[in-house]
Amino acid sequence: MRYYKPIEIARELYISTSALRHYESWGAVPAPERSEHGYRLYTRVHLAYFRCLRAMFNGFSVGLTCKVLRLIQQGDMDEAFWLVNEEQARLHHEKAVAEQTLALLQDPELPLVANGKLKNRMTIGEAAALTDVQPSAIRHWEKEGLITPERDPENGYRLFTPVHIRQILLIRTLRKTVYYLENMKEIVHAVERNSLEKAKKVTLEALSSIHDRNRKQFYAVYLLTELCIEVGLIDPKEYNKNMWYDYYYKTEQDSPEN
Repeated sequence: MRYYKPIEIARELYISTSALRHYESWGAVPAPERSEHGYRLYTRVHLAYFRCLRAMFNGFSVGLTCKVLRLIQQGDMDEAFWLVNEEQARLHHEKAVAEQTLALLQDPELPLVANGKLKNRMTIGEAAALTDVQPSAIRHWEKEGLITPERDPENGYRLFTPVHIRQILLIRTLRKTVYYLENMKEIVHAVERNSLEKAKKVTLEALSSIHDRNRKQFYAVYLLTELCIEVGLIDPKEYNKNMWYDYYYKTEQDSPEN
């Protein structure tokens, strides 16, 4: 059996050998055997784990990556793949929100409600439902000075206008790509002044970031599949046989002679 030195794997992945030890301590990679002198004996399986882990870090969160790789170690491939699928679905939804935000910035007259008229004053519950954002998040953004809803003079309840709705959608789109609060404030407040060029620019950048994450996620899934093959959870020969069997069976069923 071929064994890999930590430095060999570290050089391939452009990381330090201490990083390999960290990943091992997190339980994301199975513990290797040790030589009589105490050196780690990494195998092809460990290399596949490390490759997958580094790719998943780029497309997914560290927490999700560790959870998925622990499931692979337990042999629960299906649960691991469904967790990945759920995260990809979230990214797809994030893309839809970003595209909606960009459309609203490009055309402020675009209706926010399909086949309906948007109210001039809305409650926090209505604003949350329209933007698919938790009321607690909206309150937090208000506390941070990103949005300033009006208040009902009689009961003090928050009142949101169509401009606030656009701001909430913009914050939701930018929160993962604009890291500094002051930068976020400047962009979001520009919507109030109908000064939208910078908001459009950063929204396009956010969309570009989402596209990049999508590509990285697919590459990570490819290496996750390679890992499953390496540890014996997927047999590519069986998959290929089934694929061709299904093809020929369908062709035979569709034949004019039948």
